Amino acid sequence: MNTAKKLSEQLLQSAGITINGTQPWDIQIHNEDVYERVLREGTLGLGESYMEGWWDCQQLDAFFFRVIRADLESELNRNRTAILKLILKNVWAKMVNLQTKKRTHTLSEKHYDLGNKLFQSMLDVRMNYTCGYWKNAQNLSEAQLAKVDLVCQKLMLQPGMSLLDIGCGFGAFAKYAAEKYGVKVTGITLSREQYQFAIKNCEGLPIEIRLQDYRDVHEKFDRIASIGMFEAVGHLNFRTYMQMIHRCLSDDGLFVLHTMGANKTSVRGDGWLAKHIFPDGMSPSIKQIGKSSEGLLVMEDWHNFGADYDKTLMAWHKNFNEHWNELKQDYDQCFFRMWNYYLLSCAGGFRAREMQLWQIVFSKKGLIGGYQAPR
Repeated sequence: MNTAKKLSEQLLQSAGITINGTQPWDIQIHNEDVYERVLREGTLGLGESYMEGWWDCQQLDAFFFRVIRADLESELNRNRTAILKLILKNVWAKMVNLQTKKRTHTLSEKHYDLGNKLFQSMLDVRMNYTCGYWKNAQNLSEAQLAKVDLVCQKLMLQPGMSLLDIGCGFGAFAKYAAEKYGVKVTGITLSREQYQFAIKNCEGLPIEIRLQDYRDVHEKFDRIASIGMFEAVGHLNFRTYMQMIHRCLSDDGLFVLHTMGANKTSVRGDGWLAKHIFPDGMSPSIKQIGKSSEGLLVMEDWHNFGADYDKTLMAWHKNFNEHWNELKQDYDQCFFRMWNYYLLSCAGGFRAREMQLWQIVFSKKGLIGGYQAPR
């Protein structure tokens, strides 16, 4: 048995996973070269080898839950021969701003512009592409409705207020806030597909949808919401982002930041996700959010419901697979494996509590008398 395979077996066994075993979370190997590839390339090699059919697993979400919970990536990094390459990547990420205005269009083009048909098949009827709130929900639709209403409650919206929706997506939140709370909304996005969809989706309401970078917004707003967009900002731009919030938020205003979060501070995202799903994306840590907002904003509330993303992703996975016969006319088998890997690996990550989902409420100067957070 070669060294790479022996090490892989030992690592996986420590997580309760057997190579070619009978449990649904066990992996089935089709190409023996996978062991050296994963040791050499890490998560990028693991994901790309799956896309290419080198291995399979009946329940990828359960596999990743065990791998992540056992912290096998740390063990892998200690044993991998390409550790120098990893270090050099970290140095590069610290020095180079991957989220410049020019490059921010890359994420929109490679992910959000994949086609509205894909997202309509996968998401809820309102087209929310962020984590739902499952506290009292029985299905995806109820969870997404509860999420957008929770954000509205946290913002303490009142009729006639002006609201900036940064990264407005398909317009789901903007439409709900305008219809149910009577506010005037400005939504910004860099995705042309989302932009066109959101304009039609919000037609007839006091909503303006713009194809605009957050750095180019200069008006004042009573309220600001950022739902699932901060992950695309990049650590070198976190401070610039918070300065923009401070500049555009009224003195007595509120800002809700809804973002995925990392347990540990990093300067780059997962290799496979960053290449194939969210180019140049990364989840911020508590430290990074705190440092970037210090002296600009007052944190009023910090709410973690990361476990709800597991349920949301599994619901998206179910919808995606149920509609695959219609979607496969536009997407190939490699995309099918890639998209399932994306949804299920992330579900496993949130289930293992390695990934978080935070809703953070900020004010500009601190609310007199304090802030009562809805749950």
